[in-house]
Amino acid sequence: MSKIVEINNISKSFDESLVLDNINLYINQNEFVTLLGPSGCGKTTLLRLIGGFESQDSGQILFDGFPLKDMPAHKREINTVFQNYALFPNMNVYDNVAFGLKIKKMNSEDIKIEVNKALKLVKLVGYEKRRVDQLSGGQQQRIAIARAIVNKPKLLLLDEPLGALDLKLRQDMQYELKEMQKALGISFLFVTHDQEEALTMSDTVVVMNEGVIQQIGSPEDIYNEPKNKFTARFIGESNIVDGVMLKDLKVSFGGFEFKCVDKGFKSNELVDVVVRPEDIVLSKEEVGKITGVVDDITFKGVHFEIIVMVEDKEYIIHSTQRQTIGSIVSLGIGPNDIHVMRKSLEESK
Repeated sequence: MSKIVEINNISKSFDESLVLDNINLYINQNEFVTLLGPSGCGKTTLLRLIGGFESQDSGQILFDGFPLKDMPAHKREINTVFQNYALFPNMNVYDNVAFGLKIKKMNSEDIKIEVNKALKLVKLVGYEKRRVDQLSGGQQQRIAIARAIVNKPKLLLLDEPLGALDLKLRQDMQYELKEMQKALGISFLFVTHDQEEALTMSDTVVVMNEGVIQQIGSPEDIYNEPKNKFTARFIGESNIVDGVMLKDLKVSFGGFEFKCVDKGFKSNELVDVVVRPEDIVLSKEEVGKITGVVDDITFKGVHFEIIVMVEDKEYIIHSTQRQTIGSIVSLGIGPNDIHVMRKSLEESK
């Protein structure tokens, strides 16, 4: 699979505040990549550098093997869908979608064919004469996408385009965006702070924090094999406890030894142990297992969120079985449900 974008050692500051710190990343052709992280982590700045709306302080961005630094935004084979959609309120749907093609001086018949194709893809055929202020938020978002894809870019940048939509529509659009990307056969670079969006749509997730890439991987890898505490905590809920890697495939935490699937650590190395809430099975008190007291229960719809106190440590468990507050329970944790992470240099000292 060939690379369409290569980002090499990119750094960017605003008013002496470092926003991106030596970023290295590539995007393959026909790949859905998501930049995921909290507000202010640098993900939108990186997207704007690729789109040509900002310039980097150092490093290089290549597009199809050619440097982008001196190429103006309108000449890049890249289009952007902004969070506020940036539609023209004085134009109807057809003219909004056709705007870029008219700028290119395409003849009217060809414009009509391309606009109809784009509207068909976003499922808004028949809306051509509607004013954009007569459309719902979801429909406006689709028009913004149609206006971007009608120009047939090689890369589509999407800056939190689902943020203004209600929950149900946002979930529907997650699946539709992924289907659009497959149908178009182009690369998408999507920016969000929403973990569900990233895990649902992406081929590759890039987790960012404070201008630094924390981890790059598939949604499954990011969720099941976090590389550090930030990723483990930001992607879903996690129980993170101090542990000791006794030897390959054996770790100690909570006062007990457990089989695990991790190896390559030093003997008796201090580690962080991650266990996801849905991977803990509660049962009656058993000898030889971590035991605690049920402290709180919250009904979440598809499961109960149960807080179990083990001495002074709080464990979060997701279970379909209701428990009684104050009852003593054992925590069942299998080898495949334990993920061992190295501690940071600061923690190891």
